[in-house]
Amino acid sequence: MTVETDGGDATVATTTASAGPDTGDVVNDAEEALIEEGEIAGDYLEQLLDVLDFDGDIDLDVEGDRAVVSIDGGRDLTKLVGRNGEVLDALQELTRLAVQQATGVRSRLMLDVAGWRAKRRSELSELGAAAAQRVLDSGEPESLAPMTPFERKIVHDAVAAVEGVSSESEGVEPNRHVVVVPG
Repeated sequence: MTVETDGGDATVATTTASAGPDTGDVVNDAEEALIEEGEIAGDYLEQLLDVLDFDGDIDLDVEGDRAVVSIDGGRDLTKLVGRNGEVLDALQELTRLAVQQATGVRSRLMLDVAGWRAKRRSELSELGAAAAQRVLDSGEPESLAPMTPFERKIVHDAVAAVEGVSSESEGVEPNRHVVVVPG
């Protein structure tokens, strides 16, 4: 679904994948619930953009078991990201709460603004792969900088793709970090 705002009016286009003949009602119900989450989030974010007088296109998608909402195309959207994604994380939490208020169910919705989270995901995957390679070469464990749970998961996934190394999280928030170890 795409919602385009230009300071007040919105155009909505929805696309959904059709289910195959082997798909059960449970899968359809789960996907429909995620699509509903995305639509509620899109409405909430559209109103927020209108209040802030920001332009942007809101794109809704379903990836795996979560709704994914992206805001792109407007000027000044980086203000909604903030330093190190702090504003984005807060906005994501507010959007999740708006979805929960409407549905009664806690949302795992993922929000991206101006491609920041997608870019960060790519950077973290590269960081994890590079650290895994250094640990393979040296045989010594390597501790990475503190990260959010979202960021640590991406690094863990990147390390898991390299044979001969593994990773674990150590420490206490906000200083919890990934350690890449041989084996």
